[in-house]
Amino acid sequence: MNDKHDLALLISSHIPIIAIKTHEERRAVNLIKSLQARIGLPIFQWTVTEGLLRLEPGYTPQRINSKPEDVLGHVKSSSQPGIYVLLDFHPYLATPVNVRLIKDIAMQYEQQHKTLVFISHDFQVPAELQVFSAEFDLSLPDKSALRRIISEVASKWSQDNAGKKVKATPAALEHLVTNLTGLTSSEVRRLAHKAIFDDGVIGEDDLSRMMRAKYELLNRDGVVHYEFKTEKFSNVGGLERLKQWLKRRKEAFLDDNSPLDVPKGILLLGVQGCGKSLAAKAVAGLWGVPLLRLDFGTLFNKYYGETERNLRQALKTAQIMSPCVLWIDEIEKGIGGSDNDSGPSQRVLATLLTWMAENSAAVFVVATANDIEMLPPELVRKGRLDEIFFVDLPDAATRKLIFDIHLSKRGIDIKGLNLSKLAQHTPGFSGAEIEQAVVAAHYSAHAQQAEVNQDVLLQELQQTRPLSVIMRERIDYLREWARNRTVPAH
Repeated sequence: MNDKHDLALLISSHIPIIAIKTHEERRAVNLIKSLQARIGLPIFQWTVTEGLLRLEPGYTPQRINSKPEDVLGHVKSSSQPGIYVLLDFHPYLATPVNVRLIKDIAMQYEQQHKTLVFISHDFQVPAELQVFSAEFDLSLPDKSALRRIISEVASKWSQDNAGKKVKATPAALEHLVTNLTGLTSSEVRRLAHKAIFDDGVIGEDDLSRMMRAKYELLNRDGVVHYEFKTEKFSNVGGLERLKQWLKRRKEAFLDDNSPLDVPKGILLLGVQGCGKSLAAKAVAGLWGVPLLRLDFGTLFNKYYGETERNLRQALKTAQIMSPCVLWIDEIEKGIGGSDNDSGPSQRVLATLLTWMAENSAAVFVVATANDIEMLPPELVRKGRLDEIFFVDLPDAATRKLIFDIHLSKRGIDIKGLNLSKLAQHTPGFSGAEIEQAVVAAHYSAHAQQAEVNQDVLLQELQQTRPLSVIMRERIDYLREWARNRTVPAH
């Protein structure tokens, strides 16, 4: 089965309207032209700039039929069967006369056999025409096709550079092929050209640039965000049990030939400021895969059905970027609600659950939440996600490590500091609160033109009231709820 066979089958199925939504206009037109001998019908092409043209040698454009209503009127009145390819017609569907003319042509199909093929980057079939129409998607190049395109680009570079060969290890070449999966042929050729023609080398630097460029091509609507900077778990204090859990599943996630089940994802529940978001970034860093963040703020749309469409597009982007980590921060704000809520939150939940059940791509979901009671039970049950980890307030040993991380990150010499004493003075502090105390101490010392010392740090800590004190009842309830229901991350 291929595009040529599938499109020919669609045309022979007596469907009057075919919509091809693509940015590869030339490829789509050439595909239709290649079918002429098989379907035995003339093929015409229309653009608003050139009018109607029969795609055979010796014919010139009929500029008299350049206006949308004129060309549709011509097709309707013509007695000649054929395939009529209309390019970028989507703006003219807002005119009722044009929609009616298209419907008239479709209803006459059994008598006149005229097929309208609309090719555009954005084509939504009006409701009254959907019964007459079908959509056709151009297939994306598989790995063998990707290698062929890369080889063609490399050959072109060699011709332009006195026969020199492009330098690339087999591993780097395979990584490039993997990174380009999910893009159209023209996009692959453009990115391969960018990688090779820069210096004639396919290296590790090219791979990270390719992933960034690939994301920018895929996510034109800005529903998911590519996090260019991930974290190392060495910059995350504590969470030892979570780190071990992830290390055991790294091979199964990245190796297509692993006999183990591919891990689906985790839910990180915990006290605010204790490192849930940092841990999400570190998962991608540990596994060496891209990190995508789903932003519910840009996901929701006031128009009915658009929110779910945005989510489906975001999840499709994640699948094409696979293997990757999809970070859904504060997930309860997007799908939380009562059982009687029939609004966008429930529709988003239904869309997300369906995708989680059907997804086969290597997309590891890391969802974070602060309020477990807002989450529906169908999301948190086993099978949707692999595990629920609770990120608790750090113990004394972890607080000491957090002080070390944040002091060292800012170039502060820790030799004269007693980190154990600092840790003893911070029971109930989250990692974020410790970091802010270090930042405040750094500012104070800088204002005094002095170095950060033990006294400055202790003074800032004494002025801080942690969330575990300010909202003691809520924090204590959350910790008690999680005690026997979740797996401790540390």
